[in-house]
Amino acid sequence: MPLPSSSSTSFLMSVTSAVSSDYNSGVSNVPIEHQFNPYSDNGGTVLGIAGEDFAILAGDTRHTTGYSINSRYEPKVFSVGDELLITANGFAADGDALVKRFRNQLKWYHFDHKKNLTIKSAARFIQHLLYGKRFFPYYVHTIIAGLDEEGKGAVYSFDPVGSYEREQCRAGGGAASLIMPFLDNQVNFKNQMDPDSNGTEKKELKYLKLDEVISLVRDAFSSATERHINVGDGLEILIVTKDGVRTEYYPLKRD
Repeated sequence: MPLPSSSSTSFLMSVTSAVSSDYNSGVSNVPIEHQFNPYSDNGGTVLGIAGEDFAILAGDTRHTTGYSINSRYEPKVFSVGDELLITANGFAADGDALVKRFRNQLKWYHFDHKKNLTIKSAARFIQHLLYGKRFFPYYVHTIIAGLDEEGKGAVYSFDPVGSYEREQCRAGGGAASLIMPFLDNQVNFKNQMDPDSNGTEKKELKYLKLDEVISLVRDAFSSATERHINVGDGLEILIVTKDGVRTEYYPLKRD
């Protein structure tokens, strides 16, 4: 093979120098990010409500990044066995990882103890999973639902590092600030007075029926889709009763 001539070599060097100069000048004008942000918010909203003999978890199916819709059907609520429901909404990759870890540990629990995991023990175990990642936490709002030892509905909500409490209802995700006041009023009867007391006594707290809860959930998500761009496409509701777990799906706005 003949060697390149001196003229062709100098031409290549001049082109390389010009490209390098253009690249360096372009790079110098780009802001330098002095931090590493591994997280992303993939949108969506979830909620849980406990009834007298049932519990539900519900979530929309839209998966977003910024103003882009990545998927119109990406489930956020899962049945993991033992009549336990779980959702981890926020950064989808972290949510999937947390649910996968919990599923695997639930299998090991069955192998070791030969019995089902109770909702109370599941809440404690998820606390350990979240707290164990406290220095690089799962960027999610976690809610679990199921039936307690007395057959009553139970909902537990968690912050990203494992603090948790049992609640009657809880919403998480992008539209939580829109939905939670509605649930406080309609489920927890906050700011509701007994009509027979002329506004002097609070309304007595009572459990709602399943059909009432489903109607409330549908209204809550329908309203949220009108005001929040990261919520929409479909509503998936998981319902756990003494007879097992069933799923209901309702369409939401797609714009």
